[in-house]
Amino acid sequence: MPFKFEDHDPETYRRKGRFISLAMAGQLIVFGLVFVQLLQAAFDGGFWLNVLGVLLGLVATSLVFAVLRERPWMAEVRYVWQLKHHLSRVSGYLPALRRGMAEGNDTALAVLAFYHQGMAQLAELNGRTLDDDAELLAEREVVRAARRERGLPERVQGLDPHDLDAFRKG
Repeated sequence: MPFKFEDHDPETYRRKGRFISLAMAGQLIVFGLVFVQLLQAAFDGGFWLNVLGVLLGLVATSLVFAVLRERPWMAEVRYVWQLKHHLSRVSGYLPALRRGMAEGNDTALAVLAFYHQGMAQLAELNGRTLDDDAELLAEREVVRAARRERGLPERVQGLDPHDLDAFRKG
């Protein structure tokens, strides 16, 4: 399923991200305590029952967020989760993509453009800058120059994960 870049307000994302993180932590604590208390009352105590109660709390919290993930108010957070997933997947192919770019492969160039564009957007959404990674910035400029040289637009619209099938991971 192709991934398309979207525009989201960084402040809205950060606010919702903080709220959702706190809600998840709160739910985990509440569910964990409830399951620990129920197991302690039913089976007469023990360390492993505490561990089981916390694990059940984690499962319950995960199930709640799996259901809520598709809600419209989760759009920014869901988008960033997907972006991180795709960036993580592409990062496993970076050596092969760099070799492909050196050989003049347009697909490698497009995927590398996606990677650098996605990293920049992720940094912006998180309120960070990429100024501290000179190697990444240098490669980003090389990719931009190579795309300009081939008459391709500097920015890509997204990523088709099937483009990675042509490259070997690692």
